[in-house]
Amino acid sequence: MVTTGDFELEERHSLRRVAGLSTELTDVTEVEYRQLRLERVVLVGVWTDGTVADADNSMIELAALAETAGSEVLEGLVQRRRAIDPATFIGRGKVDELKDAVVNTGADTVICDGELSPSQLRNLEERLNVKVVDRTALILDIFAQHAKSKEGKAQVELAQLQYLVPRLRGWGMTLSRQAGGSGSGAGGGVGLRGPGETKLEIDRRRINTRIAKLRREIKAMRIIRDTKRASRARNEVPGVAIAGYTNAGKSSLLNRLTGAGVLVENALFATLDPTTRRARAADGREYTLSDTVGFVRHLPHQIVEAFRSTLEEVAGADLVLHVVDGAHPNPAEQVRAVREVLADVDADRVPELLVVNKIDMADPETLLMIKRDWPGVMFVSAHTGEGIEELRAAIEERLPRPAIELRAVVPYDRGDLVDRVHRLGEVLSTEHGEGGTLVHVRVPRGLAAELQPYVQ
Repeated sequence: MVTTGDFELEERHSLRRVAGLSTELTDVTEVEYRQLRLERVVLVGVWTDGTVADADNSMIELAALAETAGSEVLEGLVQRRRAIDPATFIGRGKVDELKDAVVNTGADTVICDGELSPSQLRNLEERLNVKVVDRTALILDIFAQHAKSKEGKAQVELAQLQYLVPRLRGWGMTLSRQAGGSGSGAGGGVGLRGPGETKLEIDRRRINTRIAKLRREIKAMRIIRDTKRASRARNEVPGVAIAGYTNAGKSSLLNRLTGAGVLVENALFATLDPTTRRARAADGREYTLSDTVGFVRHLPHQIVEAFRSTLEEVAGADLVLHVVDGAHPNPAEQVRAVREVLADVDADRVPELLVVNKIDMADPETLLMIKRDWPGVMFVSAHTGEGIEELRAAIEERLPRPAIELRAVVPYDRGDLVDRVHRLGEVLSTEHGEGGTLVHVRVPRGLAAELQPYVQ
């Protein structure tokens, strides 16, 4: 059966970037005012602490991010330093080596594994004469490509503008002072005396105005989301949030558990917009399963802030299904990164069920280590279906039980009430008699009030 996710995947693949378009900085005045366009890239990172394996895993992840953004990775360089160089990120000598790599490979973009300051970005572009992108800008570019909903697009634009504001800078006459004070400076002269404003200041003001508008829009969307969440809370429908590292298989797991048919792709941050689907427990109770945006090591704080209303779905859940990629070389680092973000949005107090996915691709020794370090962890494969029924049972066991237990004889003309008892409550027993249906149930308080006239 063809699903909505299949159509989205086909559309995404049809819009892949065209290779071979040069992005060399022939006009540096445009660097901050055009869309990121990544084709042939060289990666560079700084190894300041941790092991060699940690540095390698970080570069492998950066390469996966670059490929997800639509680029071809040509080479990767790692510089061993005690601390980040405040001027060029990697140090003056390594910049020369990096320039040789750019020239030899014909790359048109350099991606740094870290967040660059405005001065570092400017210095590297001046020395390399190609576009330089840091890890934060790369992730924001992927988010911009993959956001589909109105809320998701607004959140991504807000994060991009917050990232851009401190990095606005002037080059040549294009962004120089238009008019200024006494006019005694280089930009002074006839017609330029009096109160003035630089083009940078104009751009910054326009961006801040746009940021304020986006925040108002997201706040209005947040009210809609809160209303839906309040409706579920009022009906006491339990909620399960699926959280985890990007590309751990959260969407695949949602499809396997509910048949949601959302987009699935072997790429980082393939799905951004949260999806909520209803599921039914073996005893008839309904609960919701919500897929959330994936996390990553050093997730940009602009993303966390912009997507806070979306991430609060996790904080309001009754259970967090924390999905871990069992085929990843360092699953413990994934778990740590996810828990850091959950703590940022006050979701670290929600009960957690750790689920290791992709066990069909995982190393058996890694699975044994995970089982030793995290007792009670569930092992599944969303691809093959292995362990899914056990996971479903574990979820249902951890769902909150309805508060009130009672016996009632519901008249046959109130079949709607019996149906709601099965959907929202836990049915312990049921019998059919002359006066109606005898039910022994645990139900939420609101439903218990409606059953009160029929209680024995």
